[in-house]
Amino acid sequence: MPVARRLRLAAVGTAVVLLAAACGGGSTVDDDDGAGGAALTKVRAGYVSAIDQIGLPVGLEGGYFEEEGLDVELAQPFPTGVDALNALQAGTVDIIQVGTPLIAAAQKGIDLVLLGNYTGSASQRSIDETMAVVAAPGADIDPADLKTLRGKRIGVSVASINHLYLLGLLDSVGLSTNDVKIVNTAPPDMGVALQTGGVDAAVIWDPWPIVVTEQVQGAREILRGGGHIPFVGYIVATRQFVEGNPEVVEKFLTARAAVDQWMRKNPDEAGESATRWLPGTKPEVARKAMQYNTKQLDPRFSACNYLALDTISRLLAEQEVVQPGFDVSRYFAPEPILGIMSAEPALFDDLPAVPEAAAIGAGFTFDRDEAVKACP
Repeated sequence: MPVARRLRLAAVGTAVVLLAAACGGGSTVDDDDGAGGAALTKVRAGYVSAIDQIGLPVGLEGGYFEEEGLDVELAQPFPTGVDALNALQAGTVDIIQVGTPLIAAAQKGIDLVLLGNYTGSASQRSIDETMAVVAAPGADIDPADLKTLRGKRIGVSVASINHLYLLGLLDSVGLSTNDVKIVNTAPPDMGVALQTGGVDAAVIWDPWPIVVTEQVQGAREILRGGGHIPFVGYIVATRQFVEGNPEVVEKFLTARAAVDQWMRKNPDEAGESATRWLPGTKPEVARKAMQYNTKQLDPRFSACNYLALDTISRLLAEQEVVQPGFDVSRYFAPEPILGIMSAEPALFDDLPAVPEAAAIGAGFTFDRDEAVKACP
């Protein structure tokens, strides 16, 4: 199916799709209504209810999977990545989207395979545009001198990506965790914590920085992104499923790459679509958050993605959240997405080029020192 057709279809949210999602199934098509009249292959997929994971339901809404011959059935959105992983292990879904929790899950014995990114970058070492620091009203924190974080109470979700972002930020300005007080706070609770003085600053991912600055009078975003951490999020399945369904995997990744490109080119429309899948999200919040999210929509794999996961696993090990020595090469399966990158380069032609030294092929073996040199 031509890419232009995919882009046109993705601009339309149909009532049929929304009704199916509301009823809990998420399937958009009948099994015998595929391209050319061929039966569609059913795939059960899951995602976490978050703005950076919205590509999966947007792809369903736009008919991308149907065009590839797939009948994707969405599970009800999972509260966390851990819940998604539990469903994958239980066999109630075939493919999920998940970030840092996959490390602990893999170390506990789930035989995971990473097939592509739902957020991240194949062209640079670190990307964190969807992360921000919000200061409480009256907090004496100077955006031009972040050493003024010293002595402050900072809200993060301990062991999550925002916690790791704080570690990278502190290190970049010559501070450590001993110089601040970390307050374990869930993102939905950050507004109250800022309002009541429970924290002086909140480190959170979108859309929460936008929501909080609207909710709390005088709260202000003092930092956005900055390359302090490699944001990671992968399309994941079990090794058994991948080895048994190679054509399904290829079609699924092709559809995801196509919808990612549409979202990059149409962030406002993608934000509008997000409001239909994230109940309670204001359209203006979704549109603003999508401007940042689209900067991280890069489904390709390169040595930079191996480096990103290796970096995250080391940071988590330092915090004693996971065991040290996580072998990232064991879990990446780059062949399907590399095949799509070769066969359909137009799906990626609006992305920054992968550095030549970071390009990988089948059988790639990760070397951290070489990857550090290759990824800017």
